[in-house]
Amino acid sequence: MVNGKVSTLYEDIKRLLNSVIERLAKLLRSSKKTVLLILLTIIVTIAASTLVSIWLNRFDNLSIPSLGTLQTIGLEAYWDESLQNKAETIDWGTMYVGSRKNVTLYLQSTSNIETTFYLNTTNWIPTNISKYMSLSWNYDGSKINPGDIIQVTITLSTSTSESFINYLITNDVRQFSFDITIGSYEYES
Repeated sequence: MVNGKVSTLYEDIKRLLNSVIERLAKLLRSSKKTVLLILLTIIVTIAASTLVSIWLNRFDNLSIPSLGTLQTIGLEAYWDESLQNKAETIDWGTMYVGSRKNVTLYLQSTSNIETTFYLNTTNWIPTNISKYMSLSWNYDGSKINPGDIIQVTITLSTSTSESFINYLITNDVRQFSFDITIGSYEYES
């Protein structure tokens, strides 16, 4: 008796599915233009989304190699605390849009009076790229005695702005460089 009910239920479901399939087939035959338009819209949407994703991915990973020439006035810059490896250039490596890179230097005063240090950048190539980058350090302006050695961290940061991305693309920027000057002033109390 259970087998009979299952068999009847199976037949009812089969008839219902066949009916739904027949009605869908009639609907599709009568509205081929609508179905074609829907399919075309789906295909165009998927293609456009894919192209936009690929385009955005290209610029999200936009990178440029860089080099900074280091000039010192009234001090010497070194890579190591033992003052064995003089720093004359800073290779920032590949910089990405919105990235930050740090370098650590050891600065030794060569002045014979108390001084403070300053940091400056010049000669950016290409010229206008300096609008989208900043160079900073953690030195607090404290007094440096003759021969003193201090450790500083210099940070190069790049912008995340759309105008920076447009600048890089429009000018086909593939690398950049600039001069870094670290100098000393006579200490003023």
